[in-house]
Amino acid sequence: MIEIIDMCKSFTSGDGRHNAVEGLNLTIPTGSFFTLLGPSGCGKSTTLRCVAGLETPDSGTIRIDGITVFSSDEGIFIPTNKRDIGMVFQSYAIWPHMTVFENVAYPLKIKGIRGAQLKDKVDHVLEAVGLKGLGDRPAPNLSGGQQQRISLARALVKEPKALLLDEPLSNLDAKLREQMRLEIKQVQAQFGITTLYVTHDQTEALSISDSIAVMSAGHVVDMAGPKDIYHRPQSEFTADFVGLTNMLRAQIRGGHDGLQCFETSLGQFHCARTPDGASGNAFILFVRPEDVIVSTERPVGDINIFEGTVKDVVFLGEILDCHVQVGDQVIRARLHPKSSIERNQHVYVQADPSATIAIQG
Repeated sequence: MIEIIDMCKSFTSGDGRHNAVEGLNLTIPTGSFFTLLGPSGCGKSTTLRCVAGLETPDSGTIRIDGITVFSSDEGIFIPTNKRDIGMVFQSYAIWPHMTVFENVAYPLKIKGIRGAQLKDKVDHVLEAVGLKGLGDRPAPNLSGGQQQRISLARALVKEPKALLLDEPLSNLDAKLREQMRLEIKQVQAQFGITTLYVTHDQTEALSISDSIAVMSAGHVVDMAGPKDIYHRPQSEFTADFVGLTNMLRAQIRGGHDGLQCFETSLGQFHCARTPDGASGNAFILFVRPEDVIVSTERPVGDINIFEGTVKDVVFLGEILDCHVQVGDQVIRARLHPKSSIERNQHVYVQADPSATIAIQG
């Protein structure tokens, strides 16, 4: 549905010209929920704005549903209002002098739709986003979450080919963000609309996306489904950026019994998963905190077991965030909230070799 080919975009500031996006290539399948994830300044919002026609790329090609909306080679630039898209931004961008119904109906009126057809379409989309019965309310009188639903309904009502959302939940409190991201995913699935979503929030991206492209410095450094992005990252940046992780510099030493052996500052560390086509001996090992076991008694076995001292235990409600000093390395583990592990205890940490990620260093 959305195709980006060799797209580049740069900006000029007081200290020179900077590349926001460099040679970007993306293909977003029809009906999918596709997320651009990355830190501020990585190029994700610039990419979305180029697809929307709010920014003009320096070079490349953009197609929406097979129609070229931008091509530097062919001199094509279709303006935003003629691209078959709906947009939702961080700011609600509602018209304060209009009711909820009037805000949502506005795109249809621009297209010349009136009467019963307009009412049916608006009522349908208001019900879909949870605003049924609120059409006559002044739009500014609604809560932040409800105003963002107005923006979503207004983007959907004209049945666009693609829906573009740029950090749409950033202005909401944590509990409402959690509720809204589930609702957005449900509405997207109900309408079957191709969605390009931009966020810096890893939890948000993992919970609602079909596919995620992780961006850094204008490039896509990893692209996969949420589970693979988290459990099988293909780059050091992704492993470090998405979720919490323990990181160990390592030298490869050989392998046996289906495990690869590495030398680390903690001693020998075994891993069952190494990247395809790996060469050389410099690696980085990543172990998620939830894959680390902490115990006061030495575990059975002799693989990936290390002695240490509990440096900190932070109670976070649903988990204990445990920090264990092992040599010169602090290993983090996520424990059950009722765990009896305490600060300054002598403990053993054990890392699951099947859950250890090895990435070329």
